[in-house]
Order: sequence, then structure tokens, then C-alpha cells
Amino acid sequence: MKPLPDPGFRLLLLLPVLVALAASAIDPYDRLTWLMEVLPVLLVLPLLAATGQRFPLSRLLYALIAVHALILIGGGAYTYARMPLGEWAKAAFELQRNPYDKLGHLAQGLVPALAVRELLLRHRLVADRVLAAALAVCVAMAISAVYELIEWAAALALGQGAEEFLGTQGDPWDTQSDMFMALIGSSLAVTVLARWHDRSMARIR
Repeated sequence: MKPLPDPGFRLLLLLPVLVALAASAIDPYDRLTWLMEVLPVLLVLPLLAATGQRFPLSRLLYALIAVHALILIGGGAYTYARMPLGEWAKAAFELQRNPYDKLGHLAQGLVPALAVRELLLRHRLVADRVLAAALAVCVAMAISAVYELIEWAAALALGQGAEEFLGTQGDPWDTQSDMFMALIGSSLAVTVLARWHDRSMARIR
């Protein structure tokens, strides 16, 4: 049976993302950092719009993509090191740095892993759910590694101007902890969220 599109639900998720994106573009802390941080949103939204009728995704995946987009937009508007939500957490839990970027990297692992899992299972590319989970985590970690390479390239190209984009806040192990958060996120996606994801996918068949 052909999957049925769910335009009302998608529009409900899209509106706050577009509003947040427009608001973040008015006066971001650093324009170049804003562009680099929200670029994934600018690339993914047209892709989802183009494929929404032919291959609509599960409601759970759409919702998590929207949340991830809002995380990226917030980081772009304030920079990750200055995000007010992270500053609150830093003060409340007596942390040494603003932890907002770790939330972003958690989502960076969770959302791609869930997307890969959905594509593998719905296209029947993999029948075994354990293998699908393993492949989803591997792809999510590959995306995380590529993103860290992009940050490295930006640092080489922009020099000191890349500091806001990198958001290391003086942490020499920032790259490793970013990838570890992506590993945690991808692992949660294929374990804790697996049954919820299965039910959400079943509703569109």
C-alpha cells in the first residue's frame, strides 16, 4: 500500500521552524556563524518538501527533525557558547561551560540514526532489525565525523573567525565529546525509541 501523506501534521511542525528561522535571521550574534549553523535546515526543508508526497516519513521522525532544526536555529542565532538555555543549565548545575552544543550533537546522532533506520526498514533494504540498528548507528557516526572534519576545515579557512562556529569554549576534548554525544543519541534512537518508531511507521502504511 502506498504511504499516505500527512500534510496537516507536517504544516503544524513547519510553521514554528519557519518562524524561528526568520526571527534568527534578523539580528544573529554573528552572521557567518548563523549561516553555517542553519545551513542543514536550509538544505533539509526543501528535500522534505520534495519527497513528502511520494515518501512521507513517520510522525515521530518528522517531529524529531523539527526539534533538531530548532536546536540548530537557536545555536545559529546566539552561537552555541552563548545560548541562554545553556547558560541557565551552566549556572543551575555549576558546569564549567555552556552545554547547549552537546544537546545539538545528541540530536545529530539521534535524528540521522532514526532516519536511516526508517529508510532501511521501509524500503526493505534490511530485514533484520538488529542489523538495521547497527547500520543506522554507523551512518550517524559517519555524519558526526564528517561534521567534525567540516569544523576543522572551517578553522583552517577562517582562522580565529571560526571560533564561534566551533564553540569549543577552551575544551581540548570537544571533538571527542561531540562524537560521544552523537553515539549516545544514535544508540537511544535504535533502542529506547525503536518500538515507538515502529508504531509510528506502521501508521503510514
